[in-house]
Amino acid sequence: MALKFRKKVLLAKVESTYGVDATPTGAANAILVHDLSISPMEGDTVSRDLVRPTLGNDVQIHVGTHVSVEFDVEAAGSGSAGTAPAYGPLLRACGLAESLLTGRVEYDPVSGGEDSATIYFNLDGQKHPMLGSRGTVSLKADPKGIPYFHFKFTGLWSDPLTAADPTPDFSAFTQPLAVTNDNTPTFTLHGSAWPMYGFSFDQANQVIYRNLVGEESVQITDRAPTGQVTIQAPVLSTKNFFTTAKANATGAVQLVHGVSAGNIVQFDASWVQLLQPQYGESDGVATLQMGLSFIPSSAGDDDFKITVK
Repeated sequence: MALKFRKKVLLAKVESTYGVDATPTGAANAILVHDLSISPMEGDTVSRDLVRPTLGNDVQIHVGTHVSVEFDVEAAGSGSAGTAPAYGPLLRACGLAESLLTGRVEYDPVSGGEDSATIYFNLDGQKHPMLGSRGTVSLKADPKGIPYFHFKFTGLWSDPLTAADPTPDFSAFTQPLAVTNDNTPTFTLHGSAWPMYGFSFDQANQVIYRNLVGEESVQITDRAPTGQVTIQAPVLSTKNFFTTAKANATGAVQLVHGVSAGNIVQFDASWVQLLQPQYGESDGVATLQMGLSFIPSSAGDDDFKITVK
């Protein structure tokens, strides 16, 4: 029987104990995703290289076998200000601490004690469990498009098995808003608002699979957040981004997407360095594209913040 490739369901749930199956269900832990793909068997192989009197291959031994998956999730609110979004477990498994506050939920980077998640990838009756999963997240917000969080996770290997596909409940996910002048009321860069053609952020976690005697795990060992922004090029007398970049100065970035409580996603970073501004063109108008480097303060773990409210 042929498998229907479009019949895919993804589940994710934060683990109470690292690497112990949290048993996510379709009713409580389904993730509404876009562009879902899996690498179901990653790792290395070791050849036995036996000495024989004839030519030919030896059996190769699989070592360090693990799984990775990546996908997009629409960047939207939870539907109720102060309630964690349904994709919150994914952010937590990317090394972000979740804080439930009055009217908002904040996600801040941490440098230790990161959560992990159990992820189930289901493909038309085939189930690939990923335990102890940790990953990294990026954000893309381009005008006239849907803003997306892009996730990539690495998880421990479990044998795939035949299992009925779960029935997903996606009711906790809200309909996204396109990035437009009306729907995206705020974009500021180094203290001022500029017409924005595109913004991206990459948490750039270093996610390492380790298989040692006495330990098998996925660890986040570092992060180096970067990004890109393209704005309408201002006249130099208004703002000289070239001299700002040359001076290695830092400044704040804020993006607020959504206008109604319950469907607002906000990105903030206080110390952002601009890298190598370059001229471009869009519809005959000069643009300025710059790399971004997100710097923490001396206190640490404040290089950026994602707020859902």
